[in-house]
Order: sequence, then structure tokens, then C-alpha cells
Amino acid sequence: MLTPVTDSDGAPFWRYAARGELRVQACGACGEPRFPPRPCCPHCRSFASEWRLMSGQGRIWSWVVPHPPLLPDYAALAPYNVILVELAEAPRIRLVGNLVSAPGAALDSFPPDRIRIGARVRAVFTGDGLVQWVLERP
Repeated sequence: MLTPVTDSDGAPFWRYAARGELRVQACGACGEPRFPPRPCCPHCRSFASEWRLMSGQGRIWSWVVPHPPLLPDYAALAPYNVILVELAEAPRIRLVGNLVSAPGAALDSFPPDRIRIGARVRAVFTGDGLVQWVLERP
């Protein structure tokens, strides 16, 4: 499995995720949440930032099922879904992940024909801190 490439701005996201927490960076001056993490607020240009705990709830905004050719580490798992989730507390922030049938389930565990735009989901975390999603009401 691939591991995330971290930089100094994004490293806290992965540390929190490894602890099972979904946090996003927010401006320390104007309070605007932002993702991906970056050093300067695009709204007020402040360099102050903080990491806000999110509920982990959201809605499916879009999705796709990639098919080979893929990165070698994922080719054997295809086809699987990749969803884009709009966070409940920060609708302008959208995170990518996989919709799985249960925490810890395989990438291909959720049937693509059951994925619906707007479905409510919540974040779950793999042992190595990757964010996945499960339906709020299966």
C-alpha cells in the first residue's frame, strides 16, 4: 500500500488521522478552514493557523470507479470506488477516500451500484491513518 507523502504543512493532518481524528487546518486570524493545508490563508493572507477537530460527518459529493492501468500497488485491488466527501462543518472542504462496507473492510467491499451522490457518510481510519468512509445508515 502507498503511504502519504507529507510536508511540514500537511504532516499534522496525518498525525491526527493516525490517532483516529479528522482535523483540518483553519486560519488563526479569520477562522476560515482550508484544505489542503498550506502556510498562508488564501482569504486574509495570515500565516497563523490551527487544527480543528471535525465530526467526521459529510456527504458524498462525487465518485468514480478507476480501472486499470493504475499504480501497481492498487492494480490488484481494482475495480474499487474513490469518493469525494463534502464535510458537514466545512462544506467548501472536500476530502478523497474510499467508501467501505465497515471499518477495516477491503477497498472493493462496497458495491459501486449502491453509491449515491448526497449520501451521508462518516470517517473511519485504517491502522496506518488513511481516511475511509462508511455510510451513516447502511
